[in-house]
Amino acid sequence: MNKLTVSLLILLAGVALGAALMFFAYPGDLGSGSGDSAGSGDAGEQAPLYWVAPMDPDYQRDKPGKSPMGMDLIPVYADKGSDEGAGPGTVRISPDVINNLGVRTAKVVRAPLHNKIKTVGYVQYDEDRLVHIHARVEGWVETLYVKASGDTVVKGKPLYALYAPALVNAQEELVLALNRGNSRLTRAAEERLRALQLPERLIRELKKTKKVKQTVTFYAPISGVVDKLSIRPGFFVKPDKTLMVIGSLDEVWVEAEVFERQAPLVRAGMPVTMSLNYLPGKTWQGKVDYVYPTLDPETRTVKVRLRFANIDGALKPNMFAQVVIHVESVETSLLVPREALIRTGNSARVVLVVGDGRFKAVDVVVGNFDEQYAEILQGVEEGDGVVTSAQFLIDSESSKSSDFKRMNHGDQE
Repeated sequence: MNKLTVSLLILLAGVALGAALMFFAYPGDLGSGSGDSAGSGDAGEQAPLYWVAPMDPDYQRDKPGKSPMGMDLIPVYADKGSDEGAGPGTVRISPDVINNLGVRTAKVVRAPLHNKIKTVGYVQYDEDRLVHIHARVEGWVETLYVKASGDTVVKGKPLYALYAPALVNAQEELVLALNRGNSRLTRAAEERLRALQLPERLIRELKKTKKVKQTVTFYAPISGVVDKLSIRPGFFVKPDKTLMVIGSLDEVWVEAEVFERQAPLVRAGMPVTMSLNYLPGKTWQGKVDYVYPTLDPETRTVKVRLRFANIDGALKPNMFAQVVIHVESVETSLLVPREALIRTGNSARVVLVVGDGRFKAVDVVVGNFDEQYAEILQGVEEGDGVVTSAQFLIDSESSKSSDFKRMNHGDQE
């Protein structure tokens, strides 16, 4: 067999092998009278234009595959004539891809926003019930019945005994007026003793016995706790000196702070829930008593005063508390689930459900939040559908056309 015969046999074998490979690889293209039959496919299904990476819209391929991050590429279809009304930025996704991505949607609703402001505060005395004890005359403390700050006192029980020459003179004037039988001088002497805070029981006893007491005992005007004690037995006191401060613990204040943007939401009378670390599982119900009119320039917060009943005395001044202010709005607004928002540095977007497998990312203006919903001031209407899961994947493709639309907004009619 010569070299020419060998060469022909090798050539024929190569042609036969190539034909066999073409038959198995592309069976639909062989034997058809036209090359258009392979591109036509199913007349009822639209062929994708290209495939794009979910997290990188610039990564495009002409066939399915994986993105550089290992994610399945998403098919992109050409917009049909019916998509023109939706405007640029509309993305069409096939039903099987929607199921694979786990796309979930929700409706835009109009309802009141139930907000909860969580903050911390400190338990304080109710300053409306703080009593500052002063002597109306100069004198010396003979006996002190309160031993230290923090002692509890009961209304009507003795606090201290004072020797004061002015009190002795005032008692003698009353006795002289009684001995003379002068009713006018008697009334004047009684009024002077009351002005010097002499207890009524001592005035009645003095009128009955006509015996002047050198030392006068003063009693607690309220029940509570001694907050500050500034005297000891033997101290010389004057009217300008605070002897002690008594605070009632039947009700307490909690001073908390809210951020500047939260301050307009808080009003007096709103319900408040409080909990303490030292009593886990127990909560107290109170209300907002007062919102201070000034803003702290350093912390940019507004102080809020809360009021709580303290019948069992469990709340003690300076305790650290966690509080929740329940802000109940009476006005309704457009609300979407918080997970539907796509927040960027300067804007926020949601992906609208246009219909028939079409979606579109639109800019929105966001208002206040609660734990589940976000208030939308502009960008959507009641009843619109928004995507609550996988919206980032859809937005990555839709945002390209949407951004182009925003840049050419001035050219549109």
